[in-house]
Amino acid sequence: MKKKYVLVGTGGRAEFFYGAMVRDFRETCELVAFCDVNQVRMDYSNKLLEEKYDYNKINTYKVDRFEEMIEKENPDIVIVTSVDRTHHRYIIRAMELGCDVVTEKPMTVDAEKTQAIIDAIERTGQNVRVTFNYRYAPHNTKIRELIRDGVIGQVNSVHFEWALDTQHGADYFRRWHRDKRNSGGLLVHKSTHHFDLVNFWLNTEPETVYATGGLRFYGKENAEERGETNFYQRAHGSEVAKNDPFAIDLESNEHLKSLYLDAEPEDGYQRDQSVFGEGINIEDTLGVVVTYKNKAILTYSLNAYLPWEGFIIAFNGTKGRIEVEVREQSYINSGGDKSDEGKLDEKVIRVLPMFGEAYEVDVEEGEGGHGGGDPVLLNDLFGVPEEDEFNRAASHIDGAISILTGIAGNKSLATGQAVKVADLVNLKR
Repeated sequence: MKKKYVLVGTGGRAEFFYGAMVRDFRETCELVAFCDVNQVRMDYSNKLLEEKYDYNKINTYKVDRFEEMIEKENPDIVIVTSVDRTHHRYIIRAMELGCDVVTEKPMTVDAEKTQAIIDAIERTGQNVRVTFNYRYAPHNTKIRELIRDGVIGQVNSVHFEWALDTQHGADYFRRWHRDKRNSGGLLVHKSTHHFDLVNFWLNTEPETVYATGGLRFYGKENAEERGETNFYQRAHGSEVAKNDPFAIDLESNEHLKSLYLDAEPEDGYQRDQSVFGEGINIEDTLGVVVTYKNKAILTYSLNAYLPWEGFIIAFNGTKGRIEVEVREQSYINSGGDKSDEGKLDEKVIRVLPMFGEAYEVDVEEGEGGHGGGDPVLLNDLFGVPEEDEFNRAASHIDGAISILTGIAGNKSLATGQAVKVADLVNLKR
């Protein structure tokens, strides 16, 4: 029996979900409506449905008609891919109106909104799924398998360095994410992936978090300190931006133009703001120390302006060490054809036993993004899920625990003190 879906928020991440539904899961899914603040963007999404996916146009509703949409369309599930700070609004109201929810990560951006979602789940009995596609990438699943099978014994410490390059990393400083009220900063919006992976790999939860860092590269003040003087607020229409390698040209990309530039007159959102302009209040350089319930510790760093994209991890255990290096292809979010998104240029998983020869671990990849992980996630969401020994499907509890590490990190940044995760939210388990 088909389930009916509506989708809220037709920006850059939305097509990952609705495109898969109408392309690969027509036997199990029926997409019936879009909801957004911007009619132009919904109309463009409908155009993609027709021309790219050979799917009939669906009804559209502005966000002030969200409840009307639920009443008229009677969906089983609401997909939430709106701006992060609004996730809780649609998640909670959808559940109150009798719908289950699939939400893009992060589930929300602060402790108060997290608690409101947890309370609504308990009150309504509805289900919330959070989409962590990194769990499904074969190399990440293999790490989980190696640790689960005790290859290096009990893991006592993890060192995890994530590098965002000057294409992908800079993109967070052009968009709405640059305002921490919208995104929770990179510790919530981006690092939620990474904190979830550590929870997933070690099968544990964070207990105490300490964070430090700040805005060290992007932003007007940093540029001025480096002696740069050619400032502009947004790239479109700027002569200065034409010589800026950090600028993005919306006019030259038909997809970006249709999704954002053409939609701009309706809501005023500028997708191409200068990464060295004013109004940026998120960090680009971050260090975090986490202690977990199983007594393992994590040292984590994130930098958003590096020459390469990917991550380096070391797991130190009672029987040895696992070293991982992954280099990923970078991309501009919603920049058009994303068929290469998440495909790996280079990856190495190396096991170093305490006594014995070191060896590399082969990982078998599949077709699709994140080494074949994305199709597995999408089938879990929209198809007929297969039995999964690694339990990669993420619940609202997984979603909450991952963002609570970042939320605790933000609180630590503000106070200079370590923060106990249990003090932030009552997960009611």
